This record gives sequence, C-alpha cells and structure tokens, in this order.
Amino acid sequence: MRRSGLRPRIVIAIAIAVFTGLRDLGWAGAGVGAPAPSLVVKELGGQTFDLSAMRGKVVVINFWATWCPPCRKEMPAIDAFYRNFHDRGVEVIGLSMDKSRKRSDVAEAMLPYVYPAAILEDATSDGFGRPAALPETIVIDRDSTVRELIKPDHTVLTEKDLSAVVLPLLAQKQETSTPTVPSSTAKP
Repeated sequence: MRRSGLRPRIVIAIAIAVFTGLRDLGWAGAGVGAPAPSLVVKELGGQTFDLSAMRGKVVVINFWATWCPPCRKEMPAIDAFYRNFHDRGVEVIGLSMDKSRKRSDVAEAMLPYVYPAAILEDATSDGFGRPAALPETIVIDRDSTVRELIKPDHTVLTEKDLSAVVLPLLAQKQETSTPTVPSSTAKP
C-alpha cells in the first residue's frame, strides 16, 4: 500500500507549515534575557540603523503600522520619551509593518515625530521576525540584552510606562567583556 509513504510527507508538510508560521509570528526573535538579535534597516531618512552599533545605549524598538489605531495612539508618548531621553543615551526606532510600497503613508504618519522610523520589510538583517500582534515594543539594555518585551494588552503605552522600564537601565553601567586585573596583583 502506498498510504504509508503519504503519512511521512504529511507530517513533514505540517512541520514546515508550523515552523514557518511560528517564525512569521515573531517567534524567531530573542526572548527577555537573551542577546539582542541582528537588525540592520534603512531608515526613512536614508541613514542605516544597525542595532549592533548601538551597544552602550538603551534601545527601544517599536513595531507598528499605519493601519493600527493603538500603534498610532502610542506614538506621541514614544516621541516625547525620545525627545526627553535621547541625550542621555536612549535610541528609538519605529519599525513599520507596512509594505515598502506604502513608504509614503509611513513617512506621512511619521511627520509629527522626530524619532527615526523604518519599514521592517526593508531590513537587510532581521533576527526579530514579525511580531504576532501590534503594537509591540522591545527594550534592549546597554549590553545588547533584551530586557523587556511590551506586548499589546488593550492599554496604550505611555511615557510613564517607558520611563519605568528604561530609566533603571540608563542608570546601570555597561559591563565590560574583558575583566580588568588590578596592577598590584598582575604578574610580570
């Protein structure tokens, strides 16, 4: 009977569909406490945002879309937070889930705001994947570790919410990757 040959193919097809679906839902990205994955994307203004170059700063990544009302409602708070804390070492980027062909809509939505934005579809390197729901905000500490994942919970993200998460991270010193040895204990 040929039925036995069909069963492994069905199992493989289901496994591929599940794996692909989970990756598309943002499950490919790092969790809280893990090193931040790679992200390199061209901003709407033409500059390149490279997350690896942000080591030493606290980074807020906000996933949003022009067609997402809760996303649009929290953008003023994100912008106010960026304006107040950028000088202290905070970087923010808004990553739009809109298609690249909707660039003009994304640029128009960003006109009132000063924080940088990009379209995720334009990323040349994206270890985060697509979030399962919008808006979603990820906070990364000075050592490039994911410290917070703020998922939608039917409330709008506020400047106070961001302050509660980010300000303690700003107060922390960046860890050094190589331990220092006091000169009095060093051997020749």
